[in-house]
Amino acid sequence: MHKFLIASPFLFSTLPASVHADNTLALSPLTVTATRSQQDSRLVSSTLITRYDIERKQLNSIEQALRGIAGVNIVNSGGLGKNTSVFLRGTESDQVLVLIDGVRAGSATSGGAAWQHLPISEIESIEVIRGPKSSLYGADAIGGIIHIHTRNAIASTSAANPTLSAGVGTYGHYKVAAGVSGAVDQAWYNTHLSYQQSEGFNSCAGALAYGCFTNEPDRDGYQNYAGSLRLGYHFTDWLSVEGHALYSGGHTEFDGSFVNAGDFAQLIFGGKATIQAMDFWRIDLSGGESRDDSTNYLNETKQTVFDTQRVSFSALNNFNLTAEHLLSLGYDFQDDSIDSNESFAETSRNNHAVFIQYQGAFAKNQFILAYRSDFNQQFGQNSTWNASWGYAFDNDIMVSASYGTAFKAPTFNELYFPGFGNSELNPEKSESYEVGISGEHNSWNWSLNGYLTYISDMIAYDSSLFAPNNLSAARIMGLELMIGGQVYGFDLQANYSAMDPKSMDAATFGNILPRRAQQVFRFDIDRQLGAAGIGSTINVEGRRFDDLQNMRYVDGFVTWDLRAEYQFFESVTLQGSVNNILNAQYQTAAGYNSPGVTVFFNLRYAPTI
Repeated sequence: MHKFLIASPFLFSTLPASVHADNTLALSPLTVTATRSQQDSRLVSSTLITRYDIERKQLNSIEQALRGIAGVNIVNSGGLGKNTSVFLRGTESDQVLVLIDGVRAGSATSGGAAWQHLPISEIESIEVIRGPKSSLYGADAIGGIIHIHTRNAIASTSAANPTLSAGVGTYGHYKVAAGVSGAVDQAWYNTHLSYQQSEGFNSCAGALAYGCFTNEPDRDGYQNYAGSLRLGYHFTDWLSVEGHALYSGGHTEFDGSFVNAGDFAQLIFGGKATIQAMDFWRIDLSGGESRDDSTNYLNETKQTVFDTQRVSFSALNNFNLTAEHLLSLGYDFQDDSIDSNESFAETSRNNHAVFIQYQGAFAKNQFILAYRSDFNQQFGQNSTWNASWGYAFDNDIMVSASYGTAFKAPTFNELYFPGFGNSELNPEKSESYEVGISGEHNSWNWSLNGYLTYISDMIAYDSSLFAPNNLSAARIMGLELMIGGQVYGFDLQANYSAMDPKSMDAATFGNILPRRAQQVFRFDIDRQLGAAGIGSTINVEGRRFDDLQNMRYVDGFVTWDLRAEYQFFESVTLQGSVNNILNAQYQTAAGYNSPGVTVFFNLRYAPTI
């Protein structure tokens, strides 16, 4: 009998031991993003970042967590709380589907997620799923999916487990957080609050011809208030329900000639019911809403207001035909709407979709087949599909191959922004090929994946129309190597990505797509020494071009981070980190500064009751 593994073997790290304790209460049913089911195989290239990783590596932002992960490029425009873009496998930053607790997140106007405002203090784990997944999730998943899970009840039967933390560092950065979680009988809950503030630094270098197009030599600060809530209850062996909510709001400052400050508020909430209708049939009903509101100012004078709303519902049926064969049938609904002081020609649209997926195994083979049909209010019907196959050798080595198609609908800005939109745009489409080999040997995991992606009808600015148009195409080739294991008590992780993302458009044929580093390497090493822990991260990123014409570029760079912690008592831990110890002066977007040497101390109280 073949066993489907949860996620991939190339996890960022293992879960803490407490998660596996025998006396724990099973919390919510596990949803695996790659296949929308409880079963998954090594056919999917993925990385999991857990709460244990976040605390052990002393990560202060999602940017720090994702930087250097295989297939990921991060672009930041001036430090904490400033505009941040995530590119996955060389695709555009808005060609990555972002889910928060299963709810589609991001702005309906711009199409991207406000990564800079998502508080890592409220996050339990982050799944990075590489490769097209439109056959399961619809539009946007051309490069892949990043699924963020908010904090959950800890693995304990205690009624109340408090956590407290406070930290302070350079650039006037400090943060505080508090929460409590627990379980009573068949119920569980988690509530958590956090606040952080930074005086920042001058986010823009003052270039007048690019970047922020202005010179404002001041410090650009940031404030963030955040909170999360999760509640769940097992009514019977066949029925459980769960609700969740995440809020993040505050104020950010930056440099710009049109706007240079903004207030923001994000709210994502939803619920899920899991019904075990029969031994072989499970039903998951889920719904939620994502709100992204922003008000922007120029020298304290209000300029623009964008409030967007996404409402979604999903019904998923999983049929365990046998121990080795799973059939999934589902329906998705989504409604997007916007409210702005800008006059958009259209302010809402919806999408209905049905999908089917089959996972199976025979002999040493595993396979996944999926098909989806989307019915968009504006663009009509779009079909996508994918197929994956793997063969497991006796020596714990697997080879795999896959093919998938995907699409992305134009954003409201691209379609209707006053004076600059183009209502005749068509969805962007892609097809991807991938081959891989992976292995598990004692305490070591490794994988090597190569991929090729073609994107057609890419939306780009057309100077003849003074508006976006379907005039571009791209070809992206890449290689990803991930290795993780333990030697002499040291936990080691290495990620290497090489890619060749090129434009196929006639005017820029052969040029490198902007803001993608063609080579990225990250190495993490950690060691526990009794009550003390030490660790280090080295991140290397190559040169990248800042424009499609390849006339302007930013140099590559190396950053080196150090960290240490000491557990004074069973529940009290003092942590300290020094990031960018070499004081590298680097940029990921031309004209925008990055932090120099940063020092941060954090005190955490987390008793086990």
